Amino acid sequence: MRSIIVLTALLAASPALAQHAGHEMPQPADPHAGHNMAIEQGTDPHAGHAVPGGGEAAPHAGHTMPGDNSHAGHGFEQGETALPQSGPPPAAFFGPAHAADTVFPPDVMAESREELRQNQGGMTTNLISIDRLEAQVADGEDGYVWEINAWYGGDIDKLWIKSEGEGEFGGSLEETEIQALWSHAIGPYFDVQAGLRYDIRPEPDRAHAVLGVQGLAPYFFEIDVAAFLSDEGDLTARIEGEYDQRITQKLILQPRIELGFSAQDIPEIGIGSGFTGLEAGLRLRYEFVPEFAPYVGVEWQRQFGDTADFTRAAGGDPGRVVLLTGVRLWF
Repeated sequence: MRSIIVLTALLAASPALAQHAGHEMPQPADPHAGHNMAIEQGTDPHAGHAVPGGGEAAPHAGHTMPGDNSHAGHGFEQGETALPQSGPPPAAFFGPAHAADTVFPPDVMAESREELRQNQGGMTTNLISIDRLEAQVADGEDGYVWEINAWYGGDIDKLWIKSEGEGEFGGSLEETEIQALWSHAIGPYFDVQAGLRYDIRPEPDRAHAVLGVQGLAPYFFEIDVAAFLSDEGDLTARIEGEYDQRITQKLILQPRIELGFSAQDIPEIGIGSGFTGLEAGLRLRYEFVPEFAPYVGVEWQRQFGDTADFTRAAGGDPGRVVLLTGVRLWF
């Protein structure tokens, strides 16, 4: 009976078996199929790779490490750093001074270079500036002052003409000074100046030899230092300095100072030896245009030593504060 039941079950399953006849039954998928297992019955995971030293496999095999020479093949030794190159190559110092002379006639090129030099910095220019043209008011001693500068020349050499003077309104001219100077550049910011100065007074007139330095000091201070040797052998000196402090593009505050010195007493013109005098002032100007700038200001004027004594003896005041107004012009 049992055998009949088993035979019946086999006959019932025979169509399904026949359907897959000749087919391979699917097997469970291998999760590592197609991968080389790192450890399988003692297999070397780096088999087929060259391991440095023949020992354990290097974990960074096939990677360029920071210690490697990244300039290999570029002419650098191990550990050497490439340095930037500057300046012309050595080959630039060989050959003619002017390469164009090998193509064009040298005399034609020399003329062309000279014309270029004239146009780019060798030309002559000129300027006339009225730095101070002002009225001064102080305790009934009202007066006027001027300072004019003019120059003509190039970047290196110039002819300078300077004039300054003062007088009283309704009175006589107290002093006029005129200088004619040759100015030679001794650097980008300073010129040495030499020439003659002539003073015109009611009496006496004096001529002087002049030697000085004028220029722009650091932080844009304008400096003028000069020594004067008169035709009577008197030696004097003067230092002037000023600075333009821009409050706005047009409104400018200018501190200005002037110091005087003398090597000896000169009683005929009221000057004593030593430190003779000081003028220190502030001028506030407004530049409508650079060529035209009116200003107002205040200045302290003081004489010292024998110079102050000469002024007192003449009935004057050796120290005073003046209010001033004026205009600055240049052409």
